[in-house]
Amino acid sequence: VVISRAGALSISELCLVGKPTILVPLPTAAEDHQTQNALSLVNKNAAILVKDAATKTNLIKQAIELLNNPARQSELRTNILTFGKPNAGADIAGVVLNCTN
Repeated sequence: VVISRAGALSISELCLVGKPTILVPLPTAAEDHQTQNALSLVNKNAAILVKDAATKTNLIKQAIELLNNPARQSELRTNILTFGKPNAGADIAGVVLNCTN
């Protein structure tokens, strides 16, 4: 189980490793983009969101519940992996190379 902020690079890495994840978006991120990043996974049942303001009252509770629920861990793991793009670098390079032809 991973507890993480919800920056784009963090999320992309989490999607590759496929760990059940609790995301705590940084509330001061520009235009609240970390919340939007987190919601893209939460809305597909691929992560759990805990607002930064609720960490003192809710984060430990959510983490313990997840640690005690192997079925939920498996569900999150399966769903987050669908977002991973392990060949993204090669895919982007292929598009760029095709544009020069």
